Amino acid sequence: MFCELKGIQVIRMNVVIVESPAKAKSINKYLGSGFKVFASYGHVRDLPSKNGSVEPDDDFAMVWEADGQSKKRLSDIAKAVKGSDKLILATDPDREGEAISWHVLEVLKDKKVLKDVHVERVVFNAITKKSVLDAMEKPRELDAELIDAYLARRALDYLVGFTLSPVLWRKLPGSRSAGRVQSVSLRIICDRELEIEKFEPREYWSVEAALKSAGAATVSSRLYALDGKKVGKFDLANEDDAKAAVAAVNSGGLTVSSVESKPTRRNPQPPFTTSTLQQEAARKLGFTAKTTMQIAQRLYEGIELNGEMTGLITYMRTDGVEIIPEVMPSIRNTISSEYGQSYVPDSPRVYKAKAKNAQEAHEAIRPTDVSRLTKDMRSYLPDDQVALYDLIWKRTMASQMESARLEQTTVDMTTADGKATLRATGQVVLFDGFLRLYQESTDDTENGDGNGDEKRLPKLTEGEALNITTVTPNQHFTQPPPRFTEASLVKKMEELGIGRPSTFASTLSTLRDRDYVRMDRNRFIPEDKGRLVTAFLENFFSRYVEYDFTANLEERLDDISAGKLGWKSFLEDFWKGFIGHVDEIKDLRITAVLDALNETLGAHVFPAKEDGSDPRACPSCDDGKISLKVGKFGAFVGCSNYPDCKFTRQLNQSNDEAAESGDKILGYHPDTGDAITLKSGRFGPYVEQATSVEDEKPKRSSIPRTYAIDDVDIDLALKLLELPRLVGLHPEGGEEIRAGIGRYGPFVLHNGKYANLETPEEVFTVGLNRAVTVLAEKKTRGRGGPKVLKELGLNPSTDKPMQVMDGRFGPYVTSDKVNATLPRGVKPEEITVEQAVELINAKIAKGPSKRKATKKKAPKKKAAKKKTAKKAAKKKTAKKAAKKKTAKKAAKKTAKKSNDPQDQAAE
Repeated sequence: MFCELKGIQVIRMNVVIVESPAKAKSINKYLGSGFKVFASYGHVRDLPSKNGSVEPDDDFAMVWEADGQSKKRLSDIAKAVKGSDKLILATDPDREGEAISWHVLEVLKDKKVLKDVHVERVVFNAITKKSVLDAMEKPRELDAELIDAYLARRALDYLVGFTLSPVLWRKLPGSRSAGRVQSVSLRIICDRELEIEKFEPREYWSVEAALKSAGAATVSSRLYALDGKKVGKFDLANEDDAKAAVAAVNSGGLTVSSVESKPTRRNPQPPFTTSTLQQEAARKLGFTAKTTMQIAQRLYEGIELNGEMTGLITYMRTDGVEIIPEVMPSIRNTISSEYGQSYVPDSPRVYKAKAKNAQEAHEAIRPTDVSRLTKDMRSYLPDDQVALYDLIWKRTMASQMESARLEQTTVDMTTADGKATLRATGQVVLFDGFLRLYQESTDDTENGDGNGDEKRLPKLTEGEALNITTVTPNQHFTQPPPRFTEASLVKKMEELGIGRPSTFASTLSTLRDRDYVRMDRNRFIPEDKGRLVTAFLENFFSRYVEYDFTANLEERLDDISAGKLGWKSFLEDFWKGFIGHVDEIKDLRITAVLDALNETLGAHVFPAKEDGSDPRACPSCDDGKISLKVGKFGAFVGCSNYPDCKFTRQLNQSNDEAAESGDKILGYHPDTGDAITLKSGRFGPYVEQATSVEDEKPKRSSIPRTYAIDDVDIDLALKLLELPRLVGLHPEGGEEIRAGIGRYGPFVLHNGKYANLETPEEVFTVGLNRAVTVLAEKKTRGRGGPKVLKELGLNPSTDKPMQVMDGRFGPYVTSDKVNATLPRGVKPEEITVEQAVELINAKIAKGPSKRKATKKKAPKKKAAKKKTAKKAAKKKTAKKAAKKKTAKKAAKKTAKKSNDPQDQAAE
């Protein structure tokens, strides 16, 4: 760290690279003044979203690009590295972390700033002083195999997405995109929906009896055997069978024929991996996978404790279930002190990963210090972080606790003639063990039938007589498999080996963002758009959406990370077959695509009619057949007799609904007298205001999905036709704020910027304060900023919005770009307007910090001139493009013959 320069001792700095600024701040404090820690803010480069970013014909050469912010950060890092003694790459301990380090190193090599700079790679699993300092003592080189696995995965995802999506757009207009893992995940959801639609309930019966023992204790039992044969689930197929079974039970006295008690043990589950944390947080806390990972990231980055930034949990992207031996004494001591020595097993439990593609060598997710109990953390953390920390703490502790000891008892009771045998089962917890602290939740069982083993039985002996109180036959019907929740879908994806647990959250978010699925009571339901995409891929790219094929790709990517397979040979092998198949499909006519989709989705789009008539008969003409068509805006159902028959409907609309949805006059406009009509179009119902002005288009507005058609009256229609309505003028710039309903739902609009409202009803009632707040929140989220904890309205001193925010370093109040940290002990939800104004005014009186005041530099004249010239050139190019576009539009308009959707679908 020191060098001699003409007799003067010069200190040379060590530069450390991590991902996040919060992590950088913590580690800088741990390492001291001889180190300068920089944050990369995640990935610094990526493949540009355009053709040519990966070139299969040029040995899979990749073009990497950094955005403006990343370029600036990389320049700052390069300046610091130049002349430094050492570059320490300390990004996350996984494949993505290794990739970020590699990207940073490659950029610095290109900038030629690494001369005489020693490069090291260090990894740590927790942001604590001990973990970081220990890691600094064990540097290594970059893991070349892990980087190769990253390059292969990134190139593979790019090539699939940018090759397959254009085919999808051409053959199936209205589709958004296809992806290697995304498309297979969508298929899982669609396949389950198909199972549900094809499911036919099956009737079955059971018989239950309430009995009394000699000691007058009640015993609940069920029919177990008839005529010496065990009764199967469907053996009592109807009411007659059930009545016969009831008669057999009532035929004579009951005596206990056998009593069997056996001890059992229930062992705890291993500590959390990424996947199991997402599943349990969804079941127990109602968090989405994305929310879980965001909260876990904050817990990992930590908070200030005793004057030092400290991470609260270990790294949260992991497939490992191991816990390092060094922390075992602390865990065992805490179990003993909190629950007693009897809850501590004789030796620590050792777990091994069972995941199909487990490749990461990380430790399980656990608290960095188990002596930090949840109750001690409540004053430091918001509620969502407390909840997740508590879940992780309990799972970690339970995984090292003693097993639960239970006694299961089975009692059989037989009628005097031996025709019927009843069975009662029960379970007694002899020692609760880990169950005292934690019990894993489960997903849906197939038919929701309980096993009845949790109840306690009275003491019964062989030969004891029992009296029958009631015998009850119960009718049941089998239930279809349940739709996937986030927890059950993540579990299914992991079981099949599809994707990586660290990417599950983003995959599921993409499916929602693309409108391929929707959530109903926390369950995934595929939209028609998603089902069309899946049907297309299953028909024409079946191999690439097969579960086994996708899992096999993951296994081969694991082989690359293990050094068993070359990444370029892997890509070459995949690309050869894939591009050949794509080239074949490119020439496929849309009629062939529609024929295949009609066949695959027939049961969904053309459901069978109760009267047995042809479900594909056109309801508008005598001899037409309805089928799927594609137009400019996506798929719809139309008649084969077009243009003579103009019948069309949406995919999710029945023929009868479409045929009966004639125009309905709701009333007349109170000011103009124009008729207001309810109509139905290809994209759903809408209201239209007639006009008597020649060549003036009638005013129209779609009916939001939240409204039933029967509820649409003249009052609602008038409100909808007034949209977008003026909310008021923005207090900062005086521009209009309007509220309306668009393609992506209800919104407020200001100065060309949109922000979503929660419900369509809010469009009619939203006031200025709320609109300004929503727009401000959208702006903050766009920068990846903090969450709003409380709205305080307008600052009475300035008439500017005032909010309480959840910042990286704790809650604060903000108004008109002035931020003031909340004092320790003040709860965000309890702060008043007066307190907030006082904090803001105190911050203003204090003035800006010197560091911020000296940060601004006067722009150089040459740079300013260059910028002006560049703007002028850009403006000129834009004008030319606009003229060209206008001319093209005019030509297109002249050539256009019809606006009918089926004309757009014609080849």
